[in-house]
Amino acid sequence: MQHFLDLSDAGADAIAAMVADAIDRKAARGGAPKGQADKDAPLAGHVLALVFEKNSTRTRVSFDVAMRQLGGTVLILEAGSSQLGRGETIADTARVLSRMVDAIMLRTDDHAKIEEMARHATVPVINGLTDRSHPCQIVADLLTVVEHAKALPGLELAWFGDGNNVLHSILEAAGLMKFNVRIATPKGYEPEQEFVDMARAGGAQVTLTSSASEAAAGADVLVTDTWISMGQADADEKRRAMEPFQVNRTLMKMAKPDAVFLHCLPAHVGEEVSEEVFESSQSVVFDEAENRIHAQKSVLLWCFEQLG
Repeated sequence: MQHFLDLSDAGADAIAAMVADAIDRKAARGGAPKGQADKDAPLAGHVLALVFEKNSTRTRVSFDVAMRQLGGTVLILEAGSSQLGRGETIADTARVLSRMVDAIMLRTDDHAKIEEMARHATVPVINGLTDRSHPCQIVADLLTVVEHAKALPGLELAWFGDGNNVLHSILEAAGLMKFNVRIATPKGYEPEQEFVDMARAGGAQVTLTSSASEAAAGADVLVTDTWISMGQADADEKRRAMEPFQVNRTLMKMAKPDAVFLHCLPAHVGEEVSEEVFESSQSVVFDEAENRIHAQKSVLLWCFEQLG
């Protein structure tokens, strides 16, 4: 069973194959309508369940469209309108859905929930986001970086702000794909040490700093994310701590001239990124958002052992 809970479940060769497949499939579509299936329709007859315990725009739409383009169909379950929201266990939900669908995508909070789903499911389970990691987003990010003519080995990626789930998956990718990460965060908001160690063990250089300019200097890619997650009690205190780490024109000028800016969205323009950078030619955030579709297609094909 090929679950995709974290990037290491697939490994470096498979991730490289996902990016290559996504590039090929994206090019092959040309100007076809978004809902038109690919010519080979490799997942015709397959059903993907999308299970949401957290709100979503890009994950919901990209998985839905991705499955349609692969020839399959989806059904969507919201926690509040399903038995999950009334106390049915993750284990029982996994066993029931495994009898009814061919794969399950779960977007939730606690990573332990998706691990439990995978333990009890007899179909592939995909991590659509947890508080620990966001692997599907990073496949799309890697695709976007490669599309903009940047090789992954030796890439210098700079992260600014909160050491969150997206950064954890970037660090995991760095160790697998051999690129370096400079992390600029305020004290107390660093990523989990486990992911730093994982990246370094894979050969990536990881720099932790409290200086945004140090992280930006000579970078190929600058990345940030929202500072405040829904419901965080310390929002005002955290926002004050994060202010020196805004990605703005000053930071972009410290990076390489052809550096690009990434953000997984939604963005709070004027907080973690200035409007000048967000709307600039170096910002590829909408390419990145579109690429969620193509990345998701390759993740699905890998899960169904149809990649390569």
